[in-house]
Amino acid sequence: MNREQILVNDTLDMVSDRAGAEVLADVGTSSLTRFANSFIHQNVSEDIEQVTLKVALEGKVASSTTTATSPDALAGFVDSTLETAATQPVDEDWPGMGGPTEVAAVDHWDKDTAFADPMARAEAVKAFVDAGEGLLGAGYCETDSRRHAYGNTAGRRVHGRFTTAVVDGIHQTGTSAGSGHACGVAMSGLDAGAVGALAAQRARDSVGAFDAKPGQYQVVLSPECMATIAVFLNVYGFNGKMAEEGMSFVDLGEQQFDEAFSLWDGPTDPGALHLPFDIEGTPKRHLDLVRAGVTTSLLHTRRTAKKAGTESTGHAVQGAEMWGPFAWNMFVGGGGESVEALIAGVDRGIYVSTFNYCRVLDPKSLVVTGLTRNGTFMIENGKITEPVTNMRFTQSFVDALAPGRVEGIGDDARYADSEFGPTFIHAPTMRLGSWNFTGGASG
Repeated sequence: MNREQILVNDTLDMVSDRAGAEVLADVGTSSLTRFANSFIHQNVSEDIEQVTLKVALEGKVASSTTTATSPDALAGFVDSTLETAATQPVDEDWPGMGGPTEVAAVDHWDKDTAFADPMARAEAVKAFVDAGEGLLGAGYCETDSRRHAYGNTAGRRVHGRFTTAVVDGIHQTGTSAGSGHACGVAMSGLDAGAVGALAAQRARDSVGAFDAKPGQYQVVLSPECMATIAVFLNVYGFNGKMAEEGMSFVDLGEQQFDEAFSLWDGPTDPGALHLPFDIEGTPKRHLDLVRAGVTTSLLHTRRTAKKAGTESTGHAVQGAEMWGPFAWNMFVGGGGESVEALIAGVDRGIYVSTFNYCRVLDPKSLVVTGLTRNGTFMIENGKITEPVTNMRFTQSFVDALAPGRVEGIGDDARYADSEFGPTFIHAPTMRLGSWNFTGGASG
């Protein structure tokens, strides 16, 4: 039995018959190597051992998290959580706990990544930096290995493990910058040199940028941009809590998107990351959210599912009571066109490498304002012609993907960085018919 399973069993034993309880144990190591001015300046590693306990006492619910996991510390932690529950009002929406279940037999784990040392990350940093000769590189390389176990007093026991590796950075000239990103289960699957080369190319090509006029443009959006769009759809649209509160655009069964656009949560995909269950121990499965433009599903926790009269889809996360469910393995359907072919189909438009500082103005229609960053270029007659300074946009992400708006989808789908971080959105480059740029970076 692994350490995380022992922690779950010990904690449940300490609760005994005093209350209903569920326990999530998280054990692992998170390591990070940062670099700036093309030199490594920080290497840190954290060993993680954390227990989260939720108890239900005659309808009164409380939860707590601790990193103090000695027997005495756990005993005090359990007593404190039970005392807190006794002071709470009855939770009328408490859905209870799920009984015994099985999860998909997936193992998104790589041994070499789990035990990667600082030298392995330094080699990735060197490859990134060397690809930008004469430029200044900055960014990070991160490896993460985690083992989770869940158990409750209703007899549910599940466990799993995963690893992730990330290389992310920019290259800079004196007046411009370009970005690159790669992420996956294994360090060996990341080409840090290629990531650095892309960042360097974008930086060099961005020298001498001009201010483009605001207006509606065709756009070619990189995987990073599409990942940000997808994560906003995730949080504000397919979120069962937002739907229940009348704040979501989702209209199930309707053709809300272009028929070329599909979106799903794919935790059992061979290329997926993370765990096959959520923090409530609910198994995850393939879930179509948009199929050929038709909105098909919402994400649910046990709590939102109870209110909606349906079943949990396995998307509970920490803080879900407040924010709602979240999908950790979102895939935007890929296409068959090269990036060059997507650009060739633009008469006059803009290529965007990255979105930055995106904020929702209207959750219901998903109107978002944000900036472009680290590589924005004018496209004329099917070719990139000039670099453009950072631009502000105000755009409904739903309208941008509406029927007739998706003009082409790339064959370069990969895990991409997003406004909410890396490791949970897999997306391709996409050409869209219209995007509303409202000004420069200053307004």
